[in-house]
Amino acid sequence: MTTSLITGATSGIGAAFARRLAADSHRLVLVARDEDRLARTAAELRARYNASVEVLPADLAEDHGIAAVEARLSDPARPVQVLVNSAGFGNRGVFLDVPVAEEVRMLKVHCEAVLRLTAAAVPAMRDRRHGFVINVASIAAFMPRGTYGASKAWVVRFTEGIAHELQGSGIRFLVLCPGLTRTEFHDRAGMDASRLPSWAWLNPNKVVAIALRDLARGRTLSVPDPRYKLAAALARHTPTPLFSAVSTRTTRTYDPKP
Repeated sequence: MTTSLITGATSGIGAAFARRLAADSHRLVLVARDEDRLARTAAELRARYNASVEVLPADLAEDHGIAAVEARLSDPARPVQVLVNSAGFGNRGVFLDVPVAEEVRMLKVHCEAVLRLTAAAVPAMRDRRHGFVINVASIAAFMPRGTYGASKAWVVRFTEGIAHELQGSGIRFLVLCPGLTRTEFHDRAGMDASRLPSWAWLNPNKVVAIALRDLARGRTLSVPDPRYKLAAALARHTPTPLFSAVSTRTTRTYDPKP
């Protein structure tokens, strides 16, 4: 039976991955900060899917949290075949409005944790010549928009780079870049997303279904929904000053300063 470890597994896209992989009869290792919520999520998955679920409380903004997950991924007695790096968060406000400590915390979760957990999981996958790594980024990776976008751009380049370097190893890598998705992301960041059009939102279960389809097809980059594929293409070919001005104006419509 396949074992999948999912970070950020109690909400949003991480929770959608947990539901889908439980439905596909994977054994699950769920990672998140909130131990009580982890326990509730595990109980729901066991009841609904008769899933085998292990919980691992860990804060990936802290070294000891990352180290705990590294240890689980590198345990030879309990191999993990699928790693989903989905943990992440956003900060409200533009650069210099956000405390530097919070920006560094974001980089630790989005970049350092992704790098270290991937590095912990991949050697055993390479030895078995089989494994899957899915890193959740964002459509913001293609847009010149502060620390969040920059951190997600790093996830894209990192995933594409290791996919190239480990080609032929038996490991498949995918970076998932969704657009606006119905999750707790904006509420947790204190952002008011009520002014954004209803048509712009994606369903997390559908996002996960598309990601797994793209992974099965051997793709390295997954951008769910044609609208966001077009947005990514436009972002790559629009002059940075123009795109930055439009992006800033759009962000302030749902993220006003107090």
